Amino acid sequence: MPNNPRIHGSGRRGNKQPEAEWKGYLARLTMIVAAAALPLSAMAQQQPPTGSQPAPPAPALQPEQVQQLRNSPESLRLRVLLAPQQDSTLSSRMDGTLEELPIGLGDTVSEGDVLARFDCRIQQARVNAASTEVSVARLNLDAKRSLRRLDAVGDHEVIVAQAEVEKAQSAVNLSVAERDQCTLKAPFDGRIARIHVKPYQTVAAGTPMVDLVGEGPLKVRLNAPSVLLPRLEVGQALEVTVNETEQRYAATLSAISARIDAVAQTVALEATLDNTHEELRPGMTGNARMLFEDSAAVTE
Repeated sequence: MPNNPRIHGSGRRGNKQPEAEWKGYLARLTMIVAAAALPLSAMAQQQPPTGSQPAPPAPALQPEQVQQLRNSPESLRLRVLLAPQQDSTLSSRMDGTLEELPIGLGDTVSEGDVLARFDCRIQQARVNAASTEVSVARLNLDAKRSLRRLDAVGDHEVIVAQAEVEKAQSAVNLSVAERDQCTLKAPFDGRIARIHVKPYQTVAAGTPMVDLVGEGPLKVRLNAPSVLLPRLEVGQALEVTVNETEQRYAATLSAISARIDAVAQTVALEATLDNTHEELRPGMTGNARMLFEDSAAVTE
């Protein structure tokens, strides 16, 4: 009886199987693995990665809805949001500790008013040191010029002394610019909408400090169905009803977006209230009605 050879990779001895039987077994195993992987590979080819999938299209307006809007657009009520002409979140331009915060929520400020001031002793010391360097450089320049008149030095020494003065003055300008960052000033007239920091708080550069909203008539932001675009034009009148006051206000269309939102099938619009109303605040909401030529005039 022949000896049983060791089967490679099995770690134990066993009966030797015919070579054809092993080949058939491996072939069937390969077919099973390929069949199991086929649906997964097909799905991977049919479905793009999640990040590259396009947004699903929005359902289109029904023909009767489109026709109704075109026939009586003045009956459409559009949601609106009141926004200031100017608004900004002012941030810290330096790392430091707040020494003074002379403003309160709702305060009215003018352009250039101080909103916050940092502890600037280090920055001021740098300005003083740089100013001293300028004084020394100018004394040296005056001495070189005196010696030049006596032919004790050449033109080169005078030119170098002049360059030293300009270099020292540049250092002064840089230190003054750094010191000026210690004071946060209002860039335009407005009112304080929010204060993000507290006095004596240490903040980093870029930290939001104050929300400032501009004065003057408010903007009205709204979106209109894109089917109305042929009838919209800058200067068109609107009637705005504000939810918080339950009053109507006259407004004028001031801007039409250059892009149509293909998903919502709308176009972004901006209008300006014809007058300033003290009772209105940015962030109020309501609805607007387009006033076309055949619409009634606004009554306030």
